[in-house]
Amino acid sequence: MSWKNKTIVITGATSGIGRATALGLAKLDSRLILVGRDAGRAEETIAAIRKATGRKDVEIVRGDFARKEEVRRVADEIIDRCEAIHVLVNNAGVTLMKRTTTPDGLETTFAVNHLAYFLLTGLLLPRLLAAAPDARVVNVASDAHRWGPLDFDDLQNEREYKPLKVYGQSKTANVLFTRELARRLEGTGVAVNAVHPGAVATRLGRGSGPLYDLLQRAIGVFMRSPEKGAACSIHVASAPELAGISGRYFADQREKEPRPHASDPELAARLWEVSEQLTGLRYP
Repeated sequence: MSWKNKTIVITGATSGIGRATALGLAKLDSRLILVGRDAGRAEETIAAIRKATGRKDVEIVRGDFARKEEVRRVADEIIDRCEAIHVLVNNAGVTLMKRTTTPDGLETTFAVNHLAYFLLTGLLLPRLLAAAPDARVVNVASDAHRWGPLDFDDLQNEREYKPLKVYGQSKTANVLFTRELARRLEGTGVAVNAVHPGAVATRLGRGSGPLYDLLQRAIGVFMRSPEKGAACSIHVASAPELAGISGRYFADQREKEPRPHASDPELAARLWEVSEQLTGLRYP
Protein backbone atom coordinates (compact mmCIF):
# COMPACT_ATOMS: atom_id res chain seq x y z
CA MET A 1 0.00 0.00 0.00
CA SER A 2 1.38 3.38 -0.99
CA TRP A 3 0.92 6.05 1.66
CA LYS A 4 1.25 8.96 -0.73
CA ASN A 5 -1.86 11.18 -0.77
CA LYS A 6 -3.42 9.29 2.15
CA THR A 7 -4.95 11.02 5.20
CA ILE A 8 -4.36 9.99 8.81
CA VAL A 9 -6.34 11.42 11.74
CA ILE A 10 -5.12 10.90 15.32
CA THR A 11 -7.01 12.04 18.42
CA GLY A 12 -5.31 12.84 21.70
CA ALA A 13 -2.27 13.46 19.52
CA THR A 14 -0.46 16.15 21.48
CA SER A 15 0.87 14.15 24.44
CA GLY A 16 1.80 10.66 25.56
CA ILE A 17 0.94 7.73 23.31
CA GLY A 18 -0.92 9.93 20.84
CA ARG A 19 2.05 12.19 20.30
CA ALA A 20 4.38 9.21 19.91
CA THR A 21 1.91 7.70 17.43
CA ALA A 22 1.89 10.94 15.47
CA LEU A 23 5.69 11.01 15.38
CA GLY A 24 5.78 7.41 14.16
CA LEU A 25 3.14 7.83 11.46
CA ALA A 26 4.66 11.16 10.37
CA LYS A 27 7.39 9.09 8.72
CA LEU A 28 4.84 7.90 6.17
CA ASP A 29 4.20 10.04 3.12
CA SER A 30 0.68 10.89 4.27
CA ARG A 31 -1.31 13.91 5.32
CA LEU A 32 -1.52 14.15 9.13
CA ILE A 33 -4.43 15.74 10.98
CA LEU A 34 -3.82 15.80 14.71
CA VAL A 35 -6.62 16.41 17.21
CA GLY A 36 -5.73 17.84 20.61
CA ARG A 37 -7.15 20.01 23.36
CA ASP A 38 -4.17 22.11 24.40
CA ALA A 39 -2.79 24.73 21.97
CA GLY A 40 0.65 24.82 23.60
CA ARG A 41 1.15 21.06 23.43
CA ALA A 42 -0.14 21.09 19.87
CA GLU A 43 2.59 23.50 18.83
CA GLU A 44 5.20 21.45 20.70
CA THR A 45 4.06 18.32 18.86
CA ILE A 46 4.27 20.03 15.47
CA ALA A 47 7.75 21.28 16.34
CA ALA A 48 8.84 17.77 17.37
CA ILE A 49 7.53 16.30 14.10
CA ARG A 50 9.29 18.98 12.07
CA LYS A 51 12.55 18.31 13.90
CA ALA A 52 12.26 14.53 13.44
CA THR A 53 11.03 14.43 9.85
CA GLY A 54 11.42 17.89 8.34
CA ARG A 55 7.70 17.95 7.59
CA LYS A 56 5.89 21.29 7.69
CA ASP A 57 2.47 20.13 6.51
CA VAL A 58 1.02 18.71 9.74
CA GLU A 59 -2.43 20.06 10.61
CA ILE A 60 -4.05 20.57 14.01
CA VAL A 61 -7.71 20.54 14.97
CA ARG A 62 -8.41 21.61 18.55
CA GLY A 63 -11.26 20.10 20.51
CA ASP A 64 -12.37 18.93 23.96
CA PHE A 65 -13.86 15.43 23.75
CA ALA A 66 -15.73 15.85 27.03
CA ARG A 67 -18.35 17.81 25.07
CA LYS A 68 -20.53 16.20 22.41
CA GLU A 69 -20.87 19.51 20.56
CA GLU A 70 -17.06 19.75 20.44
CA VAL A 71 -16.75 16.25 19.00
CA ARG A 72 -19.27 17.22 16.33
CA ARG A 73 -17.41 20.46 15.59
CA VAL A 74 -14.10 18.58 15.27
CA ALA A 75 -15.74 16.10 12.90
CA ASP A 76 -17.22 18.91 10.80
CA GLU A 77 -13.83 20.60 10.54
CA ILE A 78 -12.11 17.40 9.47
CA ILE A 79 -14.85 16.64 6.93
CA ASP A 80 -14.44 20.14 5.48
CA ARG A 81 -10.71 19.58 5.09
CA CYS A 82 -10.61 16.17 3.41
CA GLU A 83 -12.58 13.96 1.05
CA ALA A 84 -11.31 10.64 2.44
CA ILE A 85 -9.76 9.35 5.66
CA HIS A 86 -7.53 6.30 5.36
CA VAL A 87 -6.61 5.90 9.03
CA LEU A 88 -8.44 7.09 12.14
CA VAL A 89 -6.66 6.47 15.44
CA ASN A 90 -9.02 6.97 18.38
CA ASN A 91 -6.53 7.61 21.17
CA ALA A 92 -7.84 10.47 23.35
CA GLY A 93 -8.60 9.39 26.90
CA VAL A 94 -8.77 10.25 30.59
CA THR A 95 -8.68 8.52 33.94
CA LEU A 96 -9.98 10.29 37.03
CA MET A 97 -9.73 9.53 40.73
CA LYS A 98 -13.07 11.18 41.50
CA ARG A 99 -16.37 11.02 39.64
CA THR A 100 -17.09 14.07 37.54
CA THR A 101 -19.64 14.77 34.85
CA THR A 102 -19.34 16.48 31.49
CA PRO A 103 -21.36 19.55 30.48
CA ASP A 104 -23.73 17.02 28.87
CA GLY A 105 -24.32 15.39 32.26
CA LEU A 106 -22.40 12.19 31.47
CA GLU A 107 -19.76 10.51 33.63
CA THR A 108 -16.52 11.89 32.23
CA THR A 109 -14.40 8.75 31.80
CA PHE A 110 -17.12 6.88 29.92
CA ALA A 111 -17.95 9.97 27.86
CA VAL A 112 -14.39 10.71 26.74
CA ASN A 113 -12.98 7.19 26.50
CA HIS A 114 -15.93 5.54 24.77
CA LEU A 115 -18.72 7.84 23.65
CA ALA A 116 -16.31 10.24 21.93
CA TYR A 117 -14.83 7.29 19.98
CA PHE A 118 -18.32 6.19 18.99
CA LEU A 119 -19.52 9.66 18.01
CA LEU A 120 -16.42 10.81 16.10
CA THR A 121 -16.07 7.54 14.18
CA GLY A 122 -19.72 7.59 13.20
CA LEU A 123 -19.55 11.19 12.01
CA LEU A 124 -16.39 10.47 10.00
CA LEU A 125 -17.64 7.17 8.62
CA PRO A 126 -18.58 8.54 5.17
CA ARG A 127 -14.98 9.76 4.76
CA LEU A 128 -13.63 6.37 5.89
CA LEU A 129 -15.89 4.57 3.42
CA ALA A 130 -14.60 6.92 0.72
CA ALA A 131 -11.08 5.58 1.42
CA ALA A 132 -12.09 1.91 1.14
CA PRO A 133 -10.65 -0.65 0.64
CA ASP A 134 -7.64 0.92 2.35
CA ALA A 135 -9.36 2.42 5.41
CA ARG A 136 -8.53 1.51 9.00
CA VAL A 137 -9.88 2.49 12.40
CA VAL A 138 -7.60 1.87 15.38
CA ASN A 139 -9.19 2.10 18.82
CA VAL A 140 -6.70 2.44 21.67
CA ALA A 141 -8.15 0.16 24.34
CA SER A 142 -6.22 -1.57 27.13
CA ASP A 143 -5.80 -4.81 29.00
CA ALA A 144 -7.34 -2.77 31.81
CA HIS A 145 -10.62 -3.99 30.32
CA ARG A 146 -10.17 -7.03 32.58
CA TRP A 147 -10.98 -4.75 35.55
CA GLY A 148 -14.32 -3.60 34.27
CA PRO A 149 -17.21 -5.68 32.97
CA LEU A 150 -19.97 -3.26 32.02
CA ASP A 151 -22.83 -2.73 34.45
CA PHE A 152 -25.67 -1.61 32.19
CA ASP A 153 -27.73 -0.73 35.26
CA ASP A 154 -25.10 1.81 36.33
CA LEU A 155 -23.09 2.83 33.26
CA GLN A 156 -22.69 6.33 34.70
CA ASN A 157 -21.23 4.90 37.95
CA GLU A 158 -23.61 6.89 40.11
CA ARG A 159 -23.98 4.20 42.79
CA GLU A 160 -20.28 3.46 43.13
CA TYR A 161 -17.12 5.01 41.72
CA LYS A 162 -13.90 3.02 41.80
CA PRO A 163 -11.33 4.66 39.47
CA LEU A 164 -9.65 1.51 38.14
CA LYS A 165 -12.96 -0.24 37.59
CA VAL A 166 -14.43 2.80 35.82
CA TYR A 167 -11.38 3.11 33.58
CA GLY A 168 -11.54 -0.63 32.88
CA GLN A 169 -15.20 -0.35 31.93
CA SER A 170 -14.37 2.35 29.39
CA LYS A 171 -11.70 0.10 27.88
CA THR A 172 -14.16 -2.82 27.79
CA ALA A 173 -16.45 -0.49 25.87
CA ASN A 174 -13.63 0.22 23.39
CA VAL A 175 -13.22 -3.48 22.62
CA LEU A 176 -16.97 -4.13 22.37
CA PHE A 177 -17.35 -1.10 20.08
CA THR A 178 -14.52 -2.41 17.91
CA ARG A 179 -16.15 -5.83 17.58
CA GLU A 180 -19.60 -4.48 16.75
CA LEU A 181 -18.37 -1.82 14.31
CA ALA A 182 -16.22 -4.40 12.52
CA ARG A 183 -19.27 -6.66 12.22
CA ARG A 184 -21.38 -3.86 10.79
CA LEU A 185 -18.66 -2.79 8.33
CA GLU A 186 -17.81 -6.28 7.09
CA GLY A 187 -17.29 -6.21 3.34
CA THR A 188 -17.02 -2.42 3.10
CA GLY A 189 -13.23 -2.19 2.99
CA VAL A 190 -13.02 -0.40 6.36
CA ALA A 191 -11.10 -2.43 8.95
CA VAL A 192 -11.57 -1.80 12.67
CA ASN A 193 -9.22 -3.09 15.36
CA ALA A 194 -8.39 -2.39 19.01
CA VAL A 195 -4.94 -2.24 20.60
CA HIS A 196 -3.41 -2.48 24.05
CA PRO A 197 -0.42 -0.11 24.37
CA GLY A 198 0.86 -1.60 27.61
CA ALA A 199 1.40 0.21 30.91
CA VAL A 200 2.73 3.53 29.72
CA ALA A 201 4.03 6.54 31.62
CA THR A 202 1.88 9.37 30.20
CA ARG A 203 -0.09 12.42 31.32
CA LEU A 204 -3.25 10.30 31.59
CA GLY A 205 -4.87 11.11 34.92
CA ARG A 206 -2.32 13.75 35.84
CA GLY A 207 -3.84 16.43 38.02
CA SER A 208 -6.35 14.02 39.59
CA GLY A 209 -4.82 14.75 42.98
CA PRO A 210 -1.49 14.68 44.89
CA LEU A 211 -1.83 11.02 45.88
CA TYR A 212 -2.39 9.92 42.27
CA ASP A 213 0.48 12.10 41.00
CA LEU A 214 2.81 10.65 43.66
CA LEU A 215 1.79 7.10 42.70
CA GLN A 216 2.40 7.82 39.03
CA ARG A 217 5.89 9.12 39.73
CA ALA A 218 6.67 6.14 41.96
CA ILE A 219 5.68 3.48 39.43
CA GLY A 220 6.75 5.45 36.37
CA VAL A 221 10.21 3.87 36.37
CA PHE A 222 8.59 0.46 35.77
CA MET A 223 6.39 1.61 32.89
CA ARG A 224 6.92 1.74 29.13
CA SER A 225 7.84 4.89 27.32
CA PRO A 226 5.12 6.47 25.16
CA GLU A 227 7.19 5.46 22.12
CA LYS A 228 7.02 1.77 23.04
CA GLY A 229 3.35 2.14 23.90
CA ALA A 230 2.62 3.67 20.51
CA ALA A 231 4.31 0.83 18.61
CA CYS A 232 1.17 -1.31 18.54
CA SER A 233 -1.04 1.55 17.30
CA ILE A 234 1.47 2.34 14.56
CA HIS A 235 1.72 -1.31 13.56
CA VAL A 236 -2.03 -1.90 13.35
CA ALA A 237 -2.54 1.40 11.53
CA SER A 238 0.08 0.81 8.86
CA ALA A 239 1.33 -2.79 8.58
CA PRO A 240 0.69 -4.08 5.03
CA GLU A 241 0.07 -7.62 6.27
CA LEU A 242 -2.93 -6.42 8.29
CA ALA A 243 -4.85 -5.16 5.27
CA GLY A 244 -8.40 -6.44 5.54
CA ILE A 245 -7.95 -7.78 9.10
CA SER A 246 -10.82 -6.50 11.23
CA GLY A 247 -12.51 -6.98 14.58
CA ARG A 248 -9.34 -8.07 16.35
CA TYR A 249 -7.51 -7.05 19.54
CA PHE A 250 -3.73 -6.58 19.47
CA ALA A 251 -1.02 -6.32 22.13
CA ASP A 252 2.73 -6.13 21.48
CA GLN A 253 2.00 -6.20 17.73
CA ARG A 254 0.35 -9.60 18.05
CA GLU A 255 -3.28 -10.62 18.06
CA LYS A 256 -4.62 -11.42 21.51
CA GLU A 257 -7.96 -12.67 22.78
CA PRO A 258 -9.74 -10.18 25.07
CA ARG A 259 -11.66 -11.25 28.15
CA PRO A 260 -15.05 -12.87 27.44
CA HIS A 261 -17.01 -9.88 28.75
CA ALA A 262 -15.26 -7.69 26.15
CA SER A 263 -16.02 -9.97 23.21
CA ASP A 264 -19.62 -10.97 23.87
CA PRO A 265 -21.66 -10.06 20.75
CA GLU A 266 -24.86 -9.56 22.74
CA LEU A 267 -23.14 -7.10 25.08
CA ALA A 268 -21.61 -5.34 22.06
CA ALA A 269 -25.03 -4.94 20.45
CA ARG A 270 -26.53 -3.68 23.70
CA LEU A 271 -23.72 -1.15 24.19
CA TRP A 272 -24.23 0.03 20.61
CA GLU A 273 -27.89 0.80 21.28
CA VAL A 274 -27.08 2.68 24.48
CA SER A 275 -24.29 4.62 22.73
CA GLU A 276 -26.66 5.73 19.98
CA GLN A 277 -29.09 6.98 22.62
CA LEU A 278 -26.44 8.82 24.65
CA THR A 279 -24.72 10.45 21.67
CA GLY A 280 -27.84 11.11 19.60
CA LEU A 281 -26.13 9.54 16.59
CA ARG A 282 -27.51 6.71 14.53
CA TYR A 283 -24.85 5.33 12.20
CA PRO A 284 -25.61 5.49 8.46
